[in-house]
Amino acid sequence: MSRHEELLSELNDLADPAGVTGQARFGVTGTNRLGVRVSDLRRLARGHRGDHVLAIELWNSGVHEARILATLVDDPARVTKKQMEQWVRDFDSWDVVDGACANLFDRTPHAYEKALEWSARAPEFQKRAGFALMAALAVHDRKASDVRFRPFLAAILREANDDRNFVRKAVNWALRQIGKRNAALNRMAIETAEAVRAQGTKPARWIASDALRELQSPAVCRKLGLLE
Repeated sequence: MSRHEELLSELNDLADPAGVTGQARFGVTGTNRLGVRVSDLRRLARGHRGDHVLAIELWNSGVHEARILATLVDDPARVTKKQMEQWVRDFDSWDVVDGACANLFDRTPHAYEKALEWSARAPEFQKRAGFALMAALAVHDRKASDVRFRPFLAAILREANDDRNFVRKAVNWALRQIGKRNAALNRMAIETAEAVRAQGTKPARWIASDALRELQSPAVCRKLGLLE
């Protein structure tokens, strides 16, 4: 039995119908769901990290949890633009989107390019991927200069009128994470949020008010040295 077959067998052993029901309550969609907990997926990933071939095999299985597991074991240095495009077109649930972006794609050389490209896409999960990737980069790429995030703020302003649930939540997520990096980006994110709010649409007002609540909170201001 190959490694990916062994892991698929383990995933099937961990399958939990109650977990599938619980996933649905949190808006998890897609086919071939087993209801396996994320903690178990992280445990299964140990000892397999950096295995690009295994990741591709797991992804191609089409099993929901196997695809999340693939994002945990793949080698970001070996992920190509072609692979990213193939995977983004397979996205059918927000948790797979977020796993791919925060576990893997944000550490590839193509992350900034793809974040902007996907943010302009029409399909809901592809567009979410663009903003989820922005949020992941804002959290994980600690060495990035502020200049790298300015185009993201422009994309946030451009797409703030999208009322689809998984898009508007990702737009908001990206805006909040960018604004918590440092004082300068906090100021730019607040300005962006105010410009978003001025658009006046229902999704824009929600994105802006929720982001401003956090970005102007005492906790964030203290962290960024903005309080006396």
